[in-house]
Amino acid sequence: MTMTLPRTPLLLALLSALTLAPAAAVRADDGATDKPQATPLATIHVKANRDHGYRAESSQIDTFGSFGNAPLHDTPAAVSVITRDQIDDRQPRTLSELARSDAALGDNYAPVGYYQDIAIRGFALDLATGYRLNDMTITGEQLTPLEDKQRVEILKGLGGLEAGVVAPGGLVNYVSKRPADVRSATVGTDSHGSRYTALDIGGWLSPRFGVRVNAAHEDMHSYVRHTNGRRSFLSLAADWKIGPNATLQLDTDYQTSSQRSVSGYQLLGGTVIPPHPSRTRLLGYEPWQQPVGIAASNSTARFNYRFSDAWSAQLSAGHSRSRINDNVAFAYGCFYSPDCASGATPGYFFAPNGDYDIYDFRSPGDTRQNDEARAVLKGSFDTGSISHEVSLGASAFRRTLDQRPYVYDYVGTGNIDQVDPPYFAPSPNQPGPSARTLTSWQHSLFALDRVHLGAHWQVLAGGRFVRLHERSYDDSGVLQRDTRLSKALPQAAVLWQPTAPLTVYASYSESLSLGAQAPYWTSNGGTTLAPLHSRQLETGVKYEWSDALSLQGALYRIRQPYQFAQPDSTAEGFTFVQHGQQVHTGLELSAAGRISPDLRLSASVNLIQARARDTGTPSYEGHQIVNVPRLRTAVYLDYRLPFAPALGLLGGWRHASANPATPDGATSVPAYNVFDAGLRYTGQWNGHALTWRLNVDNVFNHFYWRDTGSAYGDSYLFPGAPRLARLSLTVAF
Repeated sequence: MTMTLPRTPLLLALLSALTLAPAAAVRADDGATDKPQATPLATIHVKANRDHGYRAESSQIDTFGSFGNAPLHDTPAAVSVITRDQIDDRQPRTLSELARSDAALGDNYAPVGYYQDIAIRGFALDLATGYRLNDMTITGEQLTPLEDKQRVEILKGLGGLEAGVVAPGGLVNYVSKRPADVRSATVGTDSHGSRYTALDIGGWLSPRFGVRVNAAHEDMHSYVRHTNGRRSFLSLAADWKIGPNATLQLDTDYQTSSQRSVSGYQLLGGTVIPPHPSRTRLLGYEPWQQPVGIAASNSTARFNYRFSDAWSAQLSAGHSRSRINDNVAFAYGCFYSPDCASGATPGYFFAPNGDYDIYDFRSPGDTRQNDEARAVLKGSFDTGSISHEVSLGASAFRRTLDQRPYVYDYVGTGNIDQVDPPYFAPSPNQPGPSARTLTSWQHSLFALDRVHLGAHWQVLAGGRFVRLHERSYDDSGVLQRDTRLSKALPQAAVLWQPTAPLTVYASYSESLSLGAQAPYWTSNGGTTLAPLHSRQLETGVKYEWSDALSLQGALYRIRQPYQFAQPDSTAEGFTFVQHGQQVHTGLELSAAGRISPDLRLSASVNLIQARARDTGTPSYEGHQIVNVPRLRTAVYLDYRLPFAPALGLLGGWRHASANPATPDGATSVPAYNVFDAGLRYTGQWNGHALTWRLNVDNVFNHFYWRDTGSAYGDSYLFPGAPRLARLSLTVAF
């Protein structure tokens, strides 16, 4: 798919103004919001987020979310921020590559060529509510671009007060770049021959109005055979300082992508890891397989008004839409393989000899749309010697899903040892007409009070009351499920700050998440289970080693009902149930910032025990839960050579312990260590600043399994990428 940009007079005038207008703003430290200073104006209150290289001081989650208006140091939660410097230096293109930055994150069904999902603290994020742009919910079923993002914020743990109905792992919030005096172009390639171009152009057209445009195009040459693709992207950000106390921020983007998706491996016979897997082989390849086409757009608007130094309000709105033409020659199961004919091997795994069935799957026009509106009033006041910072708000969120009856027809059987399987003709069947299959509403009221008890103690108390009304329909429009639920979700925390650099906290929170749909191979296949109630206890320490280096640690415990396919005496052999508890107990340690004038660091460790309890199935208890390694580490260094300050050496190390692949703990993929390296050179050419970056991921070309996650109840194994080198040049003009 390619993207055609509309040549409207407004767009042409805008681009012309950006190219020719003189600079009207100066840069703030490390890429923060620029402030024009051409004309003296009345005082305007602006809160900027300053990134010290690999360290950030605040986030939108703190400013407008569930922790009040406070810096990260005063936030009683584990929030990590991937800064623009980190994104530029590592050159990630996908969510899976971005997730390598923090040890608490891991892949959860993240195929090449398809939209991807991740897990935080061992819980997969909800694609409907787990991803945000400028703190407004977006559809997770898209390939979110990074060219226009200033940073990526990750809330680890429950976000009940922040988002209401959301999976317990946490939230990912993408923050857009703001208008600034920027004109740069980037070109790049990689060791497979990909081609990449990007533009970042911005400026203040007047002292009050600024814009920023980002655009990118990429011809992707994938390391998996037959899966080259392309994407095109355009975004616009605008800031309008309406008056001394009022500002308006607008953001919109549009992206198209087209690439064949890659099927994952499955356990052979349900118990054996494939012995000779290939990272470059497209399982199930058939020449008639069309690429997966995704067209996505996201828009946010935020109006801020300050009534006084103590009181302010924000009105926000967001719209997100993704349309997916899903096509794949899907490698799945072994129902038609002679090696599974006896019935001893479950048909929803690959056969013991490596056979797998190939299905012609086509589901064009899948359209997901999220719309959200929110109003927040924030203020501070004193009651005697006690100070209060309060947040009061209301929000409404709507999600819809339109789908066509899909084609999912068996066409033949291949084997994992074949470079390409035999040719099989596609199914002659065609998808049906589009119909609305889901309408979901969430209405919420929320409040938070941050109480300052003297100089060293703070208490936070708040909650969200949420009403959920969700209806799902079959392909013919018949109502299948009508879920109505009202729930109060409390949140509380205590902070102790004996000295300015040190914060110690303890917190308690609750949230709701939607129940999963039973896999088709269970006795209640297709049934959606009831929403889940989750609880979290967390204690943590944050220490500002210096004004450029932050250290933090957190000990957490998350509980929610355990959802699984329970073995039983039904004809199918399993029933999908909520029985017992899923308990994740973990320890996180992290450091971010500058250790010395020449050395920057981003490092994290996550040690987690994830167990199921009281499930009524003894063989599933006492084992680590599937796709949750006990230990992950992520370390990235940037060292500027003292004798050659224009040259920086980049290095990274990723580790994961053995990762369970079956709920009984009998099968796990091996632990791995992956090393990355890179170079960065900054210089001048004819008066223009330029930056060369060379990154080599997986320097030693180590084979590893990066993911044992599941989708719609089925489990898959995805190999990690082989060695990949990326080279880019950024020129300021």
